[in-house]
Amino acid sequence: MNALVNDPSTPAIDPAELRRCLGSFVTGVTVITVLDDDGRPIGMTAYPVYSKARRFVVNILSEEQVDISNRFAKSGPDRFDGVATTPGIDGLPLIDACSAHLECRTEATYPGGDHLLFLGRVERIVGGARKPLAFGAGKYMVVHPYDSGADNGTGSGNVATLNAV
Repeated sequence: MNALVNDPSTPAIDPAELRRCLGSFVTGVTVITVLDDDGRPIGMTAYPVYSKARRFVVNILSEEQVDISNRFAKSGPDRFDGVATTPGIDGLPLIDACSAHLECRTEATYPGGDHLLFLGRVERIVGGARKPLAFGAGKYMVVHPYDSGADNGTGSGNVATLNAV
């Protein structure tokens, strides 16, 4: 347990307020994939096989892949059933129709609270022309490019727009 949690001089953090605050940071949506010891594809956010994996893939989802995000965000078997993939380095699954893929070799792992943080060396980038899926404020979003030289109808020449899906 973090020593600061019990420190009376440190103000308590409201978990709901922290979630709202972090939700204001819009981020891309990814699925991390590895192969288990038997060569079966695994894709989820926390699983013991990740700590042993020599390689992993960051599948950067496209705006058409909300269903893929929802599928891999939930626990349960057979997440890859019906999901089209292409083998990457060492056969790791690249989820088809993504915005991009980062094929990585695990460099190091670090404890991070109740998580394990992975540092990977990018070995290959597979890009595509699809727009990325974004997430912020508890909602999926689509991203529209910002053009500093044009007023895109927002009434502001310096603010990009994100429209929630």
